[in-house]
Amino acid sequence: MNLLLVKSEDQGKRLDEFLSSSGAALSRAKCQSLIKEGKVLVDGKKEKASLRLKEGMEVSYEDYQAPSSELLPEDIPLDIVYEDDDLIVINKQAGLVVHPGNGNPDGTLVNGLLYRQKQLAPSIDPARPGIVHRIDKDTSGLLVVAKTEEALLGLQAQLKDHSMHREYYALAQGIIPEEAGEINAPIGRDKDHPSKMAVVPGGKEAKTYFKVVRRYLKSEATLLDCSLKTGRTHQIRVHLEYIGHPVVGDPLYGRGNRKIYDKGQLLHAYRLSFVHPITKKSMVFEAPLPKAFSEILDSLS
Repeated sequence: MNLLLVKSEDQGKRLDEFLSSSGAALSRAKCQSLIKEGKVLVDGKKEKASLRLKEGMEVSYEDYQAPSSELLPEDIPLDIVYEDDDLIVINKQAGLVVHPGNGNPDGTLVNGLLYRQKQLAPSIDPARPGIVHRIDKDTSGLLVVAKTEEALLGLQAQLKDHSMHREYYALAQGIIPEEAGEINAPIGRDKDHPSKMAVVPGGKEAKTYFKVVRRYLKSEATLLDCSLKTGRTHQIRVHLEYIGHPVVGDPLYGRGNRKIYDKGQLLHAYRLSFVHPITKKSMVFEAPLPKAFSEILDSLS
């Protein structure tokens, strides 16, 4: 184990920040990986990366060993909306998983990016290089991927403090009478169905705002413009089911909502805005509805 002593000038620093700037010669992402694996001790105890240090503390850590990565580049068509030296904005097609995981070892957005882009920001999870946020497999739309660690940390900070804004179009089952509203209900793992999330007491704070774009009275469906205050797993899908208006086509949430469309939830991340983490310029991107979604709306009209 390597040993570092927290000095007066280091007091108040986060553990991962201290480790990356105090002789370990490691990037912050690698330090976070070591901490997550329990290979960093503060006064002999495992701590979180966010721990604020005090003068006199002893930080010991093991040498970093790069995790073996079996990610293979794959020639997967991608709709690149914007790209520079630091980041890539992609309009993801429905049906494409963002990164490898259980049941999806390949054929993902990450595999496609590695085929055309060799440099992606290192991540705590080697299966998620550059990934700032995700959208579900059958949800289409915009997401940003970081090429450099500096860009990744900057974008993650905006995601955490909610200064990154994401807006979605969702076709909801039923007629929603309100013109706009807020769904404020905590989300956690569904204890009866491990693959699902649910509104549960003691869950993580979750807020979704919506406004009605159009009501399709004969088909009993409502097109919504939804924006996220928080970014919980399946948040819009869970919240709309919670108020009795699940997303049309959703195979996991809701009942009777697959009559109009049965090939996945009609949910599209159409607008993404953030401040470029390097240039500090405000950036706003929009992506049109995919063909399948548009055709459904045309048929309802």
